[in-house]
Amino acid sequence: MSDLIMEKNYQSKLSIRETEVAIKLIKDYFEHALAEALNLQRVSAPLFVRKGSGVNDDLNGVERKVAFKIKADGEAPAEVVFSLAKWKRMVLAEYGFGPGEGLYTDMNAIRPDEESLDNLHSLYVDQWDWERIITPQQRNLAFLKEIVETIYEVIKKTEAMVQDKYPHLKNNLPDKIEFVHTEELCERFPGLTARRREDAILKEHGAVFVIGIGGELGNGEIHDGRAPDYDDWITPTGDGRKGLNGDIFVWYPLLNRAFELSSMGIRVDRESMLRQLEVRNVTERKEMYWHKRLLAGEFPECVGGGIGQSRLCMFFLQKMHVGEVQCSIWPQDVIEKCKKAGIYLL
Repeated sequence: MSDLIMEKNYQSKLSIRETEVAIKLIKDYFEHALAEALNLQRVSAPLFVRKGSGVNDDLNGVERKVAFKIKADGEAPAEVVFSLAKWKRMVLAEYGFGPGEGLYTDMNAIRPDEESLDNLHSLYVDQWDWERIITPQQRNLAFLKEIVETIYEVIKKTEAMVQDKYPHLKNNLPDKIEFVHTEELCERFPGLTARRREDAILKEHGAVFVIGIGGELGNGEIHDGRAPDYDDWITPTGDGRKGLNGDIFVWYPLLNRAFELSSMGIRVDRESMLRQLEVRNVTERKEMYWHKRLLAGEFPECVGGGIGQSRLCMFFLQKMHVGEVQCSIWPQDVIEKCKKAGIYLL
């Protein structure tokens, strides 16, 4: 199914070849700027992991993974990653990183159960997955906000670079990013769905970090799903609310909606993971390889997340559809609608 947004007189501001050059320019600039700002080292990353190890991201726990069997390893089952949220933390420990140091990598995933292949959603996910070691004293909302502001500064620098290279591509992001908790959104916009609340607050501020995604709100709802074993969405923040995680959104006039660029957060410690596994009724995960290692204290305290590569390129290059900056597979009706609207899918 798809819910496409089309503009009658849409025309890409760059040709296909110019678009390909600009994609590389943005990706090269952003990842180097991000690495410098957060003190991150680039590392190699897997496309697939062993099934049942607990290393893979389980998203909401119901999505199917692309799986196969390894002939040379006795038909051992493996699965394509959904993200590297947990893998990164394990690697930080095994590679000998210390507090204030971190890593980043290119993460490529396939999500066959993506329900809506629209302007923003694809079967193919490409992002910069990053992770950095923190001290126990930095497990708080104030520190998370500092990291968010640092990342937003890198986004702003990238915007300036793109506009210098392509003066006709102006996005006009605000100078600062605002912070709002999902509980506040629920209180301010009680008659709206979670996504419409995001639209409402982003239309006001232009750039917002929405805090506390995954935990139950006062009305009994969950703003959006989060796995129970990487982001910490249950720890109190000190203001009566919960959650040491969130998403970076910007306002995208071309689609007239909030536009998510990043999901991130301070990671679970032993106590918060146990509570979150219980809330999600998946306490059996405690017996998995990765979870046993965390419970045994083998992993460092961390903050980390993912930043969408195609999302960032789509935003800065002012494209109507994510398929204009990445190669994927689309339903025939999507292909036909995009062609009629002057949208060229790579």
